[in-house]
Amino acid sequence: MPEFYPEIEIDHAEAEAMAYGLFTVARADGDIHPAEKAMISEFFASTTENPADLGALERAPTMEAETLAQALGSKELRELFTKTALLLAYTDGTCADGEKAAIAKYAKALEISDADLADLHVQVKEFLLAQLSHLTNVEAGAKVAGELEL
Repeated sequence: MPEFYPEIEIDHAEAEAMAYGLFTVARADGDIHPAEKAMISEFFASTTENPADLGALERAPTMEAETLAQALGSKELRELFTKTALLLAYTDGTCADGEKAAIAKYAKALEISDADLADLHVQVKEFLLAQLSHLTNVEAGAKVAGELEL
């Protein structure tokens, strides 16, 4: 299995486009959950030298899928965005239908096939489940696996 988050160079414009798209996904099910905002903030701060720009991105209107596709030219960046968007969707405890629809729309514009999107979704679920592997409460782990449909 490939590394979940391989090292990828991301320039400021790409980081900005990704954060803007992530805010769009976060708003897809209503308000932005504090955990979603924290995740986007951490991502943006770790990929850019200008984290102050984040507030403007949060207040910006919905990012069009085609705009994101133009900003993210490589397959690696497009997959990175999609995995991050899927992780973001689970940050508040559930991947809501609105979030799934927003991610699917972005994936189509990013030329990620339905099969590849399904594979990325499984990778994200397995990554999330792996974060619980150290727990001794096997029953709780099994419950989370069931909720993730693994």
